[in-house]
Amino acid sequence: MKRLAVYCGSASPSDPVYIESARQVGRTLAERGIGVVYGGGRLGLMGAVADSALEAGGEVIGIIPQALVSAEVAHRGLSELHVVETMHQRKQAFTDLSDGFINLPGGTGTMDELWEALSWAQIGYHAKPVGLLNVAGYYDGLVAFYHKMADVGFLRPQHRDILLIDTALDRLLAQMADHAPVETITKMRASDL
Repeated sequence: MKRLAVYCGSASPSDPVYIESARQVGRTLAERGIGVVYGGGRLGLMGAVADSALEAGGEVIGIIPQALVSAEVAHRGLSELHVVETMHQRKQAFTDLSDGFINLPGGTGTMDELWEALSWAQIGYHAKPVGLLNVAGYYDGLVAFYHKMADVGFLRPQHRDILLIDTALDRLLAQMADHAPVETITKMRASDL
């Protein structure tokens, strides 16, 4: 993996565990020679990932919609900053520029990015690993919901393991490095759907 898209919040929660985990992700990826592709912001977890990766000598590419540049939240010290018009263009650029996706805690934007990465993997728009770093149990409810989708039958058995989940960054990165593409919906027969 040469580059990973890192999805995370632009907020700074009061519990420092979230910012520190973002710093660890940025630092670790840079130390491993893995570039960061992220939302281009300077605030919250996004800023912590970017700053830590840059401080460790890493490549950091930001993808940000013009509306957020205008709101003065763009990080101006990145290796590259790409300005796009729409959120869809932003997510397409994340997919085009990265070799996988890692999700840290975040809000609705982070959830949107996660679900799109997962649904695109199911359909066959990409065959890249999708990782979820469950910091301080933040995603426990979402992980339970993901398993519920599979248990009920809304997530096909061959797609159950698309989402790679761990509480430790090193283990999650190892899972992502070992990722094998799944049988996608576009490759399945109608009788299998």
